[in-house]
Amino acid sequence: MAGQFIVEVAGVIVFLLGFAFLVRFWGLSKLKRAASMEFPKENCVNKNGNGEGEGEGVGTTDIIIVGAGVAGAALAYSLGKDGRRVRVIERDLNAPNRIAGEGLLPGGYLKLIELGLEDCLEEIDAQRILGYTLNKDGKEALVSFPFEKFQSHVVGRTFHNGRFVQRLRKKAASLHNVSLEQGTVTFLLEENGIVKGVHYKDKSGQLLTAYTPLTIVCDGCFSNLRRSLCHSKMDIPSYFVGFILTNCKLPKEEYGVFILADLSPIVFYQISSTEIRCLVDVPSQNLPSVSNGEMAHYLKTLVAPKVLPELYDSFISAIEKKGNIRIMPNKIMAGAPHLTPGAFLIGDAFNMRHAITGGGMTVALSDVVILRDLLRPLHDLSDASAICKYLESFYTLRKPMSSMINTLANVFHKVFSASSDPAMENMQQTLLGYLEGIFHLEYQLCSLVYALVH
Repeated sequence: MAGQFIVEVAGVIVFLLGFAFLVRFWGLSKLKRAASMEFPKENCVNKNGNGEGEGEGVGTTDIIIVGAGVAGAALAYSLGKDGRRVRVIERDLNAPNRIAGEGLLPGGYLKLIELGLEDCLEEIDAQRILGYTLNKDGKEALVSFPFEKFQSHVVGRTFHNGRFVQRLRKKAASLHNVSLEQGTVTFLLEENGIVKGVHYKDKSGQLLTAYTPLTIVCDGCFSNLRRSLCHSKMDIPSYFVGFILTNCKLPKEEYGVFILADLSPIVFYQISSTEIRCLVDVPSQNLPSVSNGEMAHYLKTLVAPKVLPELYDSFISAIEKKGNIRIMPNKIMAGAPHLTPGAFLIGDAFNMRHAITGGGMTVALSDVVILRDLLRPLHDLSDASAICKYLESFYTLRKPMSSMINTLANVFHKVFSASSDPAMENMQQTLLGYLEGIFHLEYQLCSLVYALVH
């Protein structure tokens, strides 16, 4: 059984490296063709056409975006800068309080620059991250992101998710043609198989309808709209148990820490100048309860002994702090769309990978860049069927980036969450040797895709 598992994981790693090779040497022409697709002019309706139907927003909104998280806010700003009239409906415009979305890989930072949003990392006490130290059985390996071809400011960043999201929202709302409002979209308005807009409740609970030729759904990992827009089969192999440590320092400045423990991986990284986030990966089938104290006992007795000595006291103090322990499901969902005229799905609502490598925002921002560039030459969005057909190229263009990051995250977790299995030891040691090269491939792929679509 273990031998079969090793063969399966090895096969995935071979696919991962082989896929990067194919993209580099044989896939360029296909991607270039997709990137240069022209919208079929014969399918365009008249340039003066407005959205059909009656109700709020007719003729005044080009695109409705559902959700103003990282993907939604970044997309709103990008489309607004291109002159689109954008309306964003977000369930809660207060700063999110999450234990996810706190790390941006260097490739994601490059996408942020491309979108003109790099200043959103200012004034939030964001921390530079150059890589991770990997610790296993008392041994340590340093995995650094490759920066040789980039300026000194191109590094990873870690931060409080809520602060970053609020900066993105503020930047989007600064454009006169972008509006943000608080409301909960209950369902998509569909007529004859075409999405015409949304039904939603505003902040006061009033039921409203908003019409638009194109609705883009990016309402996050807990999306209530994805079911009609994609194959939403989901796996939750584990949960992250997260809490904040204070009064301590990581062993190496500007480096996070991966501890490859027998039970499951443990991750530490700085989210402000005074705070360190700890994430403990716990298998779904073994998740203790927080409310009755089982989780605190689990962390103290089984996890704490694996923690580095310089972090141990702060680790224990963080567990004992009331209300400090948070839990988040690690969801995995392949991006398999139902092509729906008038609607489009991106972000975690569309595609998720295990959060252990922190690649989610890089994928989301890359998707925003691709979608923005595809929509740029289109002056009229009212022929929903033609737009839907044209945007199929999005799924080709996103594959090099998303497949690499998704596969890396899922393989990494699958291998190192089985640390108690002696048969996995050789696989773990082998993968450790490949990790630096894989991180390098992931980072270089960001530059490759950027070159392909420009």
